[in-house]
Amino acid sequence: MKNIGRGTRVNDRLYQDLAQKLLAEIADGVWPVGTRLPAERDLAQTYSVSRPTVREAIIALEVQGLVEVRIGAGTYVVSLPGKTHLSGFDISAIELTEARLLFEGEAAALAATQISDEEIGEIEALIDAIARENNDPAGTVQADEAFHLTIARATRNKAIFEAVERLWQLRYKSPEAALLHAKARTANVKPVVEEHTAILDALKARDPAEARNAMRRHLGSVLEGLLFATEERAIAAARQDAAEKRARYRRAME
Repeated sequence: MKNIGRGTRVNDRLYQDLAQKLLAEIADGVWPVGTRLPAERDLAQTYSVSRPTVREAIIALEVQGLVEVRIGAGTYVVSLPGKTHLSGFDISAIELTEARLLFEGEAAALAATQISDEEIGEIEALIDAIARENNDPAGTVQADEAFHLTIARATRNKAIFEAVERLWQLRYKSPEAALLHAKARTANVKPVVEEHTAILDALKARDPAEARNAMRRHLGSVLEGLLFATEERAIAAARQDAAEKRARYRRAME
């Protein structure tokens, strides 16, 4: 059994190690163009890493156009790597959400001691906007972003606000993060209104500990949603939902 996860430096990113290994094997012809990569569970066992690590590695290769994830069929090699593919990878959605969990939890705690009634009103309106975005098939996450940035601004600390704002910018600018968030949206993983309401309630109560906990629970749920979005059951559920909608549409047209 190959082990790429032990003996590495503390700051090494395991999914990058695995992605580089798979990239090298594709370049060496171990996995020629058109062939199917081993299943996620087999790769995890072979390289002694977790299945989330495998998912992030596959997404990193998918972003670079080297593999294609085909619904219900697996992951296939679609092109050979060039020299530019060997330079490294970007920030993943999992890494980004872990960072948000750390920063935004503390930001919410500080905001609870500083937030104004006017900002409370803004946040209430944004929760309503999040609900509308969720009901719109073409909806964005603009209200969700504004919700989190309003809380960061309520800390009255410009450095904290800019740090949180930068993390949100990376969600769009990092190809790997953008791709996984898009997959999550396709799998119907959307912002949960009740989680945002719990954060609001803690802010209204001016309770720093509960604001921190509510934000951390929310972002922990986001992290779980991203992992769920890469599972085959999420793709299957999305396909079933689409099939049911098509069936309802056909019945309505009859």
